[in-house]
Amino acid sequence: MIKNYLKIAWRNLVKNKMHSLINIVGLSVGMAVAMLIGLWVYDELSFNKGFDNYNNIAQVMQHQTFNGDVGTQSSLPYLMGDELRHTYGSNFKYVTMCSWTYDHILTFGEKKITKGGNYFEPQVTDMLSLKMIKGTRSALQDSHAVILSKSTAKALFGDADPINKTIKIDNKFNVTVSGIYEDLPYNSDFNNLTFIATWQLYITDRNWDEKATNPWRNNSFQCYVQIADNANMDQVSTKIKDVKLHRVQKADAAFKPIVFLHPMSKWHLYSGFKNGVNTGGKIEFVWLFGIIGFFVLLLACINFMNLSTARSEKRAKEVGVRKAIGSVRAQLITQFFSESLLVAFFAFVLALLLVQIALPQFNEVAAKKIDILWGNPLFWIIGICFSLFTGVIAGSYPALYLSSFQPVKVLKGTFRVGKFASIPRKVLVVMQFTVSAVLIIGTIVVFRQIQFAKNRPVGYSRDGLIAIGVVTEDVHKNFDAISNELKSSGAVTQIAESSTAATYVDEFDNGFDWQGKNPSVQGDFGVIWVSNDFGKTLGWQIKEGRDFSKDFHDSSAVIMNEAAVKFTGLKHPVGETLMEDGKPRKIVGVIKDMVMQSPYEPVSRTVFVMDPTTQPVINIRINPVISAHQALGKIEAVFKRYNPAQPFDYKFVDEQYGQKFGDEERIGKLANFFAILAIFISCLGLSGMASFMAEQRIKEIGVRKVLGASVLGLWSLLSKDFVKLVAISLIIAIPTAWYFMHGWLLNYNYRAALSWWIFAATAAGAIVITLLTVSYQSMKAALANPVKSLKSE
Repeated sequence: MIKNYLKIAWRNLVKNKMHSLINIVGLSVGMAVAMLIGLWVYDELSFNKGFDNYNNIAQVMQHQTFNGDVGTQSSLPYLMGDELRHTYGSNFKYVTMCSWTYDHILTFGEKKITKGGNYFEPQVTDMLSLKMIKGTRSALQDSHAVILSKSTAKALFGDADPINKTIKIDNKFNVTVSGIYEDLPYNSDFNNLTFIATWQLYITDRNWDEKATNPWRNNSFQCYVQIADNANMDQVSTKIKDVKLHRVQKADAAFKPIVFLHPMSKWHLYSGFKNGVNTGGKIEFVWLFGIIGFFVLLLACINFMNLSTARSEKRAKEVGVRKAIGSVRAQLITQFFSESLLVAFFAFVLALLLVQIALPQFNEVAAKKIDILWGNPLFWIIGICFSLFTGVIAGSYPALYLSSFQPVKVLKGTFRVGKFASIPRKVLVVMQFTVSAVLIIGTIVVFRQIQFAKNRPVGYSRDGLIAIGVVTEDVHKNFDAISNELKSSGAVTQIAESSTAATYVDEFDNGFDWQGKNPSVQGDFGVIWVSNDFGKTLGWQIKEGRDFSKDFHDSSAVIMNEAAVKFTGLKHPVGETLMEDGKPRKIVGVIKDMVMQSPYEPVSRTVFVMDPTTQPVINIRINPVISAHQALGKIEAVFKRYNPAQPFDYKFVDEQYGQKFGDEERIGKLANFFAILAIFISCLGLSGMASFMAEQRIKEIGVRKVLGASVLGLWSLLSKDFVKLVAISLIIAIPTAWYFMHGWLLNYNYRAALSWWIFAATAAGAIVITLLTVSYQSMKAALANPVKSLKSE
């Protein structure tokens, strides 16, 4: 029987080629979208799961209270690791302190490469279960040892054996290669960890023990732990919550530091905190795209349902004959399900092809490295179940509906589908366009929010501004010579040093006091250490006082932004003294707020401190009268001469600023991609429905033409029903989209308004698309010769 069912199903597909093509293409696109989203969701949910100790690893973090607001950070004092080991050692298997993973210069002989790396305590190799190719996991016991990833070793040494070779980090540390490990997974938080040096080397070089008067105040480091095998993550987190509170000085205790463990299982998807509460994070996008994938697939299934039930009169006699010769309803249901499953099978094969074609572009947009899991049996099991599920969902309504026909009415020729038979199809069309309209509105809102933040005044000029990270002291030692040479070459107009680039603040200090400060007011300030011409180089805007200048003794001077002045409550800040951990600093100027962190958040209060010592960032303003290419060539030549130990590497500040929109732009592009496919699927179904409706009313149209109906009148007659359905869908979609997008925008302090034109434009666009989709079939029917349709009457 099954063979017979499939044979008949195949014949029906071949007999109705256009109908079958629309069904297969529509379903395949829906399935392809669902598969792409499924692969993306799988990649997100499997983030960091490549580590053997995934369930037991956590990052130590802390909450601190500032004026009633609780802030959460992963930055900790460097003594945290020792304190956890000594006081709570039985709860942990491994504890490791570390710096921050960022790019460093690795040098071997004349070869120099830039790679991401960090300084860890030796236990990290066991904690991250590194797969050692050469050496062992105890390779970091010597303070001057370093282990390299396989790709880094290849880049630095080629095919030569790197073990026991000496390399230099940042032209500063001579270290010996003691091990090689497999590259860490791309979908992990350690994917950029391409070399690991020792924490002991890092901490000794900076003499933290000697120069720290209050070591528990300096929150500049990170700590990772692996809890003991028999320990519970939540219980250990509760035990250590006061570990810092017991150690800090009385003044810092006012910040109420609460230390806790943030499990590795939550790093990627649950990274958001608000007022000390984990509020989620990227998990919201997982849910969002999971829902989108489901609805896009549902749209494709709706097409199948609509077109199958719309052709019910053409198959009514088949059902009547089958029932008359003894077929029971269950057999007919099986027959119709076999047809839908056959369509689903062909659609699945085509969907695999579409996914394979789309993956490179999809990976680029989503910033992923996703592949179809061809060799994974689980993928094929899920794929087969997915096809069966799609086939059953798509074929359920047609199977139940068609198998319910009464054979007596059908064979006597008195069977009619009735005026209410089309209601379910109309409901399904409304569902299709409701989903499509919501996606369109959501996409427009996301892109408007991104553009709104991009157009936000940043308080300085990004045009022609570049930042060069330096890791040697050669540039600072020769800074005046470099500056003079670059300016005289005509390549640059200004140059200055700073502790960070203009798009980031990485140091915060809560040790500031000022005259008239309310003791109950607590809060930290962003601190950026700069040279004299930093303001001129960036083009910041002085609101009060003056800029830093070599004409004054500004070695202890500071400039504050508007947010910092507002926080202090100083009415006339210029000339006032700001105490930093007991050290007096004179306020010489106030600048307008500059957006240096998130463009969606209020500007953080920031203090710019004049400091003549070495800084890690060189800011350069390219001369606008020459091309950037020419200017960069001259800048590179000068830097190579004065800083030969480091490759010339620069970043345009406007590009760095643009990276702040990365997540939102990816979400917007993906949503746009899926919205277009949803509209395509809806229009495909609409075209099929219009074709069938025109075919069904062909004699009516012939009679109307004979009686004098115009082509425009016939086009209006055939199109208006579809326009009504789309209008109903818009009435549902607009308030639904407003509700969800309004809630999404509330996540941003600096946000665009939900303008009325977004909804109006979507409504107009949906109606135009509908008319364009159905017009071909409508005009084709309206222009047909009535003689052909009426000659049998």
